[in-house]
Amino acid sequence: MTISRRLLGQGFAAGTAALAAPLVLVRPAEAQRAANTLRIAFRDAVPNVDPYFNSQRTGLIIGHQAFDGLVHRDPETFRIVPALATEWRWADSKTLDFTLRQGVKFHDGSPFGPDDVVFTINTIADPNTRTSTPSNYAWIQGAEKTGENTIRLHMKRPTPAALEYAALVMPIWPKAYRERVGPEGFSRAPIGTGPYRFTRVDVASGVEFERFDDYYQGGPKGRPAIQKLVARYIGDAATELTELLGQRVDWIWNMNPDQIANVNRMPYLQATRQESMRVGFLNLDAAGRSGAGNPMTNLKVRQAVWHAIDRKTIAERLIGGGSRVPDTPCFPSQFGCNAAAAVRYDYDPNKARALLAEAGFANGFDIELTSYVQPRQWSEAVQNYLRAVGIRANLNLMQVAAQIQRSQRGELAMQMGSWGSYSINDVSAIMPNYFGGGGDDYARDAEVTRLIEEGGSTADEAARKAAYDRAIRLTTERAYWLPLHTYVSTFGFRRELEFPTFPDELPRFYLARWK
Repeated sequence: MTISRRLLGQGFAAGTAALAAPLVLVRPAEAQRAANTLRIAFRDAVPNVDPYFNSQRTGLIIGHQAFDGLVHRDPETFRIVPALATEWRWADSKTLDFTLRQGVKFHDGSPFGPDDVVFTINTIADPNTRTSTPSNYAWIQGAEKTGENTIRLHMKRPTPAALEYAALVMPIWPKAYRERVGPEGFSRAPIGTGPYRFTRVDVASGVEFERFDDYYQGGPKGRPAIQKLVARYIGDAATELTELLGQRVDWIWNMNPDQIANVNRMPYLQATRQESMRVGFLNLDAAGRSGAGNPMTNLKVRQAVWHAIDRKTIAERLIGGGSRVPDTPCFPSQFGCNAAAAVRYDYDPNKARALLAEAGFANGFDIELTSYVQPRQWSEAVQNYLRAVGIRANLNLMQVAAQIQRSQRGELAMQMGSWGSYSINDVSAIMPNYFGGGGDDYARDAEVTRLIEEGGSTADEAARKAAYDRAIRLTTERAYWLPLHTYVSTFGFRRELEFPTFPDELPRFYLARWK
């Protein structure tokens, strides 16, 4: 066994044992299908289900069931199709005109109209609103009502991906209701125009939905077949799998891949896989936000980290299912994500040790490694690779929301996480978040920030590519943000459930049905 596989296995074996729940055959429960209810498990709790105030994938998924935007992206073709707007046209490179759909109702029965759209867009465009991912909306100047059924969206700069953002991260609020209850009230009892409406929101335990029978005719998501959704927050992969095996939940995802065969042996369960746009990463505190003595401020230390981890083996043996190792701080299919522009780092533990010695750390050092990544053996594998070259990474496994809060405060010297770009197929959905000067930017590199802003400020594809190429070159040359692997979503669910999967990492429960 090579050193790489031995180090990987130290975490792998332990995690496998932890997840090896008793695979006993039990009689399938039919109650939930008879009640037309789907029981869902999510691993991380969502403190705020308003899509503008969380950056968690679980929050995006929850919001996608209950909210609609002006347009919708077809999950099979990635084509932009009508939603709350029936038509749109570019008036110029910084202006979009929308014609709104008539007869749409919010979940409280109130009518949807242009005032709701203008209110939503102008609120999120205001920096004082403090959305969770400001880079998603930094391009918006504002909106105005141009007629009884039309609005105009103004942009600060040409934004070629504007319709992608409108489709995936710009749900429309009901103006009157949100003004009446305020942001806090809205987070506890949110209202949208989507195919499901919230019936219960508990930040600690989960959310519940009921089919919205007044969902508008021609809506891109259609009328759901399943009447109710009950989503529980379950904190770890082992418990989640146990709940699925015990038929206390009907659907889980991102379970440990080594359990796929076991799940598929159960006559009442099935497991499937689908690569997603999510990228796992290590974010290194090159800027010294977590403290001036942080070793990550040293370029040679960061380069040592990049050489220390056998990312290919992690992708192939732990993640599996076709997981890849990106050379770039973005997903390969995204516009502007040019692998040829990146500096590549091979797995070379000897070189890592030499770089550490050159940096003055011949005896290594201790450092906190925070991670919310599950299964935990993925984090443990990274920890083992780092320890093998002398970086004594003390692993601190956290809940997603807690780590995001610490990251935003600039407290983390080395953090492991993942980013799904809100499923937007453009580097403007990932690179500005980590290099644009915001809370998750631990590089604070003015040159990189300028290049990213340049790439996002023109509709000229050649100019965009040139700016992003240079930014990718610098971020990899200076070893700021280490892309570990792409994610492959693993779904486990009841065989009686028809559940289509798509590559954009957005489970669509409104398309599911009981057989």
